[in-house]
Amino acid sequence: MAQGNNYGQSNNGVADESPNMLVYRKMEDVIARMQDEKNGIPIRTVKSFLSKIPSVFSGSDIVQWLTKNLSIEDPVEALHLGTLMAAHGYFFPISDHVLTLKDDGTFYRFQTPYFWPSNCWEPENTDYAVYLCKRTMQNKARLELADYEAESLARLQRAFARKWEFIFMQAEAQAKVDKKRDKIERKILDSQERAFWDVHRPVPGCVNTTEVDIKKSSRMRNPHKTRKSVYGLQNDIRSHSPTHTPVPETKAPTEEQLCQEIKYWQMQLDKHRLKMSKVAESLLTYTEQYVEYDPFLQPSDPSNPWLSDDATFWETEISKEPHQQRVKRWGFRMDEALKDPVGREQFLKFLESEFSSENLRFWLAVEDLKKRPIREVPVRVQEIWQEFLAPGAPSAINLDSKSYDKTTQNVKEAGRYTFVDAQEHIYKLMKSDSYPRFIRSSAYQELLQAKKKLGNTLDRRTSFEKFTRNVVKFNPRWLAYWQQCRGEIAYIKEINQSSAVLLKGSSCSMEADSVIIHTS
Repeated sequence: MAQGNNYGQSNNGVADESPNMLVYRKMEDVIARMQDEKNGIPIRTVKSFLSKIPSVFSGSDIVQWLTKNLSIEDPVEALHLGTLMAAHGYFFPISDHVLTLKDDGTFYRFQTPYFWPSNCWEPENTDYAVYLCKRTMQNKARLELADYEAESLARLQRAFARKWEFIFMQAEAQAKVDKKRDKIERKILDSQERAFWDVHRPVPGCVNTTEVDIKKSSRMRNPHKTRKSVYGLQNDIRSHSPTHTPVPETKAPTEEQLCQEIKYWQMQLDKHRLKMSKVAESLLTYTEQYVEYDPFLQPSDPSNPWLSDDATFWETEISKEPHQQRVKRWGFRMDEALKDPVGREQFLKFLESEFSSENLRFWLAVEDLKKRPIREVPVRVQEIWQEFLAPGAPSAINLDSKSYDKTTQNVKEAGRYTFVDAQEHIYKLMKSDSYPRFIRSSAYQELLQAKKKLGNTLDRRTSFEKFTRNVVKFNPRWLAYWQQCRGEIAYIKEINQSSAVLLKGSSCSMEADSVIIHTS
């Protein structure tokens, strides 16, 4: 009947393992009883003006049959059960895409067993595109696309633009086959195919009944899992019910399994865990600490010379004295001091003053090794080994036995990451000892307390003079031009001063004339 529609169907034995299969079997038993010729729902052909509606029954017939044959006392319960069966596509309204049951004269039709969900259909989007394209080829009012179907067709046409010609050919071939069928048979098949797609591509806002419940799926995979107790009572009390299937007893765990479980829980106890409140607190602290360094939140100090008429930023970069805000950042953590070239230099000077700079020099040498060309790596590895780790090395560092043994093995196969373990150990030593001493040292405190020192001459200069001074400093050819400009500026100032004197004299004579006139 509908074998011409080759939609994707699962044939890998999933039907027996699907968690929905038990529900499908129960529904299909009820549907089989509904379709019984003697005791089932009466199916009839309704005649209307100039047309016939074949093989239909009303929604009230379903509710009455369920109430009578399933011993349901409440009609609302029967209506709910019928709605669930309609949502799974076992029967459907002939003139509506929403699969629900109404207790009235709405006409319904049974779905063919070929399209039942127990066949584990998995239709693809290409199949849906062929179906919608075929609907557009048939000029029938009952086959017009709904709004959501038209949107789906447009979306699929964009997605499968490269093979849309092949999809159109398939739809055209299926439409030709459908035209050869009997009119009544074609009308029934069209409605059944539409109901099939209403189940697998439901109307927006409707529930997709083909989705698998993850809880049911997990219970199917672990049938021997211990059930939870409710109010202190085990679920075994349900065994008094005649329909209860007893849970098979599980085997006692072996000694090896118990040891593995103990080891697992010990690892979980040792695992470092943080509370969400602590995580949020640390994020807030980090944000508050770095907020003054975010130019989107606060204006930078010194200001950006490309946005403001101030070249202080360039002058601080040229000068050897770091800015106070930059020095303050070194105190946040050791990484901030190490990634800043000036910070590394000041840190190294401090360690050299205490005759303990070998750790930092080793760390910097390993960082430099990671950036070297591969052809220079073996030679550089030997140089680092001879300087810091070999017996009698001039700048020997203090390593634990585990890191030293591992580094000794790595040196035999020299690479960029030969000294990674030793570098991590030295980093921890500096972080716990050398770095705190550097932060507490007088050298760092002097840098931190120092204000930006700009001379009086620099303060009196205009931004144009600062700019030209920097240009002349880096390009001497501009010196002659700058001197010429200064001469012209001085000449203009003299003219302005002489003009001011003349204006002042003229104003005084005018005041004298006014006084004489007034007295007269």
